Amino acid sequence: MHMQFAQLQIGFSEEHFEEISALVHQLAGIHLHEGKKELVKARLAKRTRQLQLQSLDEYIAYVRNDTTGRELILMLDALSTNLTFFFRESKHFDYLRDKMLPRLFQGQKKIRIWSAGCSSGEEPYSIAMLLRETLPSHSFLDVRILATDLSTRVLSTACRGVYDEDAFRDTPAVLVQKYFELVQSRPKRIYRVLPLLRDMIHFARLNLMDAWPMKGPFDVIFCRNVMIYFDKPTQNRLVNRFYDLLADGGALLLGHSESLTGTKHRFRYSQPATYVK
Repeated sequence: MHMQFAQLQIGFSEEHFEEISALVHQLAGIHLHEGKKELVKARLAKRTRQLQLQSLDEYIAYVRNDTTGRELILMLDALSTNLTFFFRESKHFDYLRDKMLPRLFQGQKKIRIWSAGCSSGEEPYSIAMLLRETLPSHSFLDVRILATDLSTRVLSTACRGVYDEDAFRDTPAVLVQKYFELVQSRPKRIYRVLPLLRDMIHFARLNLMDAWPMKGPFDVIFCRNVMIYFDKPTQNRLVNRFYDLLADGGALLLGHSESLTGTKHRFRYSQPATYVK
């Protein structure tokens, strides 16, 4: 088996990379640039070995012929990279607390927020903590967070809501104590989210390239460090779909390294990586 894996590694060609890239772009809108070649090679070789297939050609055929779509999901899981922690890129949470929530709470009784590309759940749980810390307690009757991702693997982690201490690097200790229970103290502390946060969030798998079942409108859409995976035409379509799903005055929050420069859109720039309808 080890020899077979080694041969498979050597057999990864430019044609394989181009075919996989085209398939992933067609089905998920994700652009795999040349810098991803080694990652694709290593991870798909591993997946091919797990399935006891003889070559990458066999694996690609297997993906195409799987009418259930399950292997496509597993392939996209294998190719996705997820780096996140609670309150990552904190300026967005400051903006939500200081600029958005005061206006929303004064003008309406319900609040809807979408975490698009929620990864393993740290982002929507951070939003939920901020809402609970900012809004009066009686206002939670109609506050909901939708959290979606392409990857079933990270969604499984998000639904479990169990994290080790590294995920809390930017989280005040008082919030950890208030919203999580300690389930393991050694060798690394492990925490589980409490139901009062979990019940505010609906997790669901969603390919952003597909039809969206939700009707909106949303007051805030977080789509951070997701656009970098898409080419410019796909970004244009996605940004305008976000615009249509936002309420008037709603905000789209991108990753700190992302912007709408060069993208055709109707948003008003507010601050770095923050755009308002």
